[in-house]
Amino acid sequence: MKESGRKQGAASPCAACKLLRRRCAQDCVFAPYFPADEPQKFANVHKVFGASNVNKMLQELPVHQRGDAVSSMVYEANARVRDPVYGCVGAISSLQQQIDVLQTQLALAQAEVVHLRVRQTTISHHVLSPTSPSNSGSPSSRLVGSQVRPIFDMDMVDHASLGESMWSC
Repeated sequence: MKESGRKQGAASPCAACKLLRRRCAQDCVFAPYFPADEPQKFANVHKVFGASNVNKMLQELPVHQRGDAVSSMVYEANARVRDPVYGCVGAISSLQQQIDVLQTQLALAQAEVVHLRVRQTTISHHVLSPTSPSNSGSPSSRLVGSQVRPIFDMDMVDHASLGESMWSC
């Protein structure tokens, strides 16, 4: 069984009991999840949820699910302390905006790759084809003439799909 920051027989209270200024019993529901060496962990959870609510939630859960529940509460409490208005929703929204920007950048990069491949294929076709009507002159003059076009043509990008997220409901 996990020692949870307390030594057997010692009266060292867990972070929750220390903050609540009470004696930490041997069967303390908080002790396995809020060790004495991490006081801020419980302080934020207590500030957001309240000790009695956390106690009730932990008591209602099977023991094997309590660790995950505490991790979720700690994450939400820390997010709520950092951003009292939005909490986790603010973090999720920020990450969603980053995803949208990265998806747009990826779409642009993929379009540029397609454009460059088409251009390379066209150049290779003109250079390798001896019967091509545009094969007159030196190879360098053919390459210079084909490089007048812009490297990236925005007409190849589906502008309508750039604005919408694939994650939106």
